[in-house]
Amino acid sequence: MSDLPGAISLREVGPRDGLQNEAPVPTDAKVALIDALSRTGVSRIEAVSFVHPRAIPQMADADAVWAQVKRADDVRYSALVPNLRGAQRALDAGFAEIEVVLSASDTHNKRNINRSTAESLDDIAGVIDAVHAAGATCQVIVATAWGCPYEGDIPVERVVGVASRAVRDGADSIAFGDTTGMATPTRVEALVGAVRSAHPEIGLNLHFHNTRGTGLANVLAALRLGVSDFDASVGGLGGCPYAPGASGNIASEELVHMVEDMGVATGVDLEAMIEAAGEAERMVGHTLPSQVLRAGPRTRRTPMPDAAGT
Repeated sequence: MSDLPGAISLREVGPRDGLQNEAPVPTDAKVALIDALSRTGVSRIEAVSFVHPRAIPQMADADAVWAQVKRADDVRYSALVPNLRGAQRALDAGFAEIEVVLSASDTHNKRNINRSTAESLDDIAGVIDAVHAAGATCQVIVATAWGCPYEGDIPVERVVGVASRAVRDGADSIAFGDTTGMATPTRVEALVGAVRSAHPEIGLNLHFHNTRGTGLANVLAALRLGVSDFDASVGGLGGCPYAPGASGNIASEELVHMVEDMGVATGVDLEAMIEAAGEAERMVGHTLPSQVLRAGPRTRRTPMPDAAGT
């Protein structure tokens, strides 16, 4: 399909976004998952989040996890933070790529980080300055970009306004999160089109959930708009603890399986990613939603029975 990018950049978010919605797992298991993902060929991994342990107890061991990870030279690791305090912890730990998150929805933002969207934007300006002063990069993630479980639809103009403030304050790139899987392809087209019109120069990442079954359809819509930077989570781990019903990040192996078959390179070894998904499933102790984990790639063949039917 000639209208698609030749390659995409995939950021694996299972170790952070995936595990924050699960019962806490041991530190060594988290380290083993990150190390397994580092061997899949994925170029970027969101490893940990530096948040207050009372808010997200699943991330309370972020420093210990990061200290034990076998960091691959060809993988870029990032950390998510909610505020300046978290950013300083991430910088002190040695991260060179910081993501700071806020919500386009005031209600979700208050439930998530106990302040309004406008207050978060004021704080994020300071985060960006501090991150840049340390020689690192700062991506601003706008959650509930396609809708909020409390407020419903979020107007495109509001989402673009939030992103525009972050761009003016120096964000290196912008990501949009479909926190509860409310996006559909036409809604993706509307938001991406508006952002591209307002800020054609800014790097753009998209983070889709498959809560309502439209995750990969939204990826295809974005690909056709030229977007080439996506998040995905091994096995489909994840959700949002502050958004009811927000289960289901798109699965990394499903994204890789689809786009590689369409001629879009990812650099990821699909079989290795499926193996990592199996490890993640065993770690959390329940079935993960990935269909490719269940069925395998389309190239997998079932052995024919012998003549006796055995």
